[in-house]
Amino acid sequence: QVQLVESGGGLVQAGGSLRLSCAASGRTFSSYAMGWFRQAPGKEREFVAAISWSGGSTKYADSVKGRFTISRDIAKNTVYLQMNSLKPEDTAVYYCAADSTTVVHVTDLFYDYWGQGTQVTVSS
Repeated sequence: QVQLVESGGGLVQAGGSLRLSCAASGRTFSSYAMGWFRQAPGKEREFVAAISWSGGSTKYADSVKGRFTISRDIAKNTVYLQMNSLKPEDTAVYYCAADSTTVVHVTDLFYDYWGQGTQVTVSS
């Protein structure tokens, strides 16, 4: 079992930055690939970024490439999403998720565990 708790969301002006954290509990956290997804009101949940268990492989949605960076600290059982140059269209609830497979997936169906989400609001 893996429990995930996100934090770091909030209200920020366009062009600003936020860093989301996802604290994981569970003995096997280091063997899980981790992902960030987001869901805006009235829209489907969408992939944002993912990182392999080792941190050596990452994937990003085209909409966030060059602005967002995913990283992980295995010693702290934490995954981060650094978000820079934020835009109003980045407004959403952001979820972290854990994937027990060794492949970095962009589809939410592969993720086994989910956090409760943290709200990110970007004002124009």
